[in-house]
Amino acid sequence: MTTKIGIIGDGHVGCTVAHELIVSGLVDDLVMIDLNEGKVNADAVDFEDAMANLPNHVNITVNDYSALKDAEIVISTLGKISLESKGDRFQELEYNKKQLQPITESIKKSGFNGILLVISNPVDAITNLYQQLTGLPKERVIGTGTLLDTARMKKVVAHKFDVDPRSVSGFALGEHGNSQFTAWSTVKVLEKPISELAKSASWELTDLEDEIVRGGQTVFMGKHYTNYGVSAAVVRIARAILTDSRTELPVSSYQEKYGTYMSYPAIVGRCGIVARVELNLTPDEESLLQKSAETIKEKSQA
Repeated sequence: MTTKIGIIGDGHVGCTVAHELIVSGLVDDLVMIDLNEGKVNADAVDFEDAMANLPNHVNITVNDYSALKDAEIVISTLGKISLESKGDRFQELEYNKKQLQPITESIKKSGFNGILLVISNPVDAITNLYQQLTGLPKERVIGTGTLLDTARMKKVVAHKFDVDPRSVSGFALGEHGNSQFTAWSTVKVLEKPISELAKSASWELTDLEDEIVRGGQTVFMGKHYTNYGVSAAVVRIARAILTDSRTELPVSSYQEKYGTYMSYPAIVGRCGIVARVELNLTPDEESLLQKSAETIKEKSQA
């Protein structure tokens, strides 16, 4: 059985995702789609030039939506990050909305019925639009959401305690944007609640929040885009889907209670969102989650 994945958008993120999928051996057939034919063809040839030095082979198709028919996953990375300023991802909304109509029509025409993974910003709003325009079931349309932000939190906490980030658990929740927050009640270091560890520390949890935000800003200000962190996040989601691992991940999925897509832990497997997780949040965290949902809905309608 072969695995086919499509990537719509071959910018900084799209080509990084393609590269990681190819070298990881997760994909057998890769469909790359972009309006810039020169760029996408050049990347396809470059990847083919790498094949002789890689442990696995990948067949690459360029700009053929019909090839998405039997794809397990389609990943949307389209966007124009130069429109963003001050970290406001909603500044890409109008541009990306205009791209969606022809793209979603082409996806539907292809007969694609797999899982749609969305990186495009503002990811919660764009994921919602993809679901509405494609008509795919909500559990099969997923945004990367705060999986990257959760990774940034784990990195900062790990540095503070001199451990591997994978020894930190917990979640960033809500919008992948300015209203997101770390649910500190969920965060543990080597299975010890960070709230207890912080009592004897010379720093406050709010100090860590500032470090988390600055980390993302450092990447963006240094090269005017981000690619490696979010690519690792989407490939992790893709791996959970392809292997049906049923992994708990803080992804953007439709939250019935709040009437919007936003990030909250869910169990991800071959059918997309296969189960929901209920966190025991503090009243303050519940309030922040509600406010984040309201922010997403308000900005989406603006």
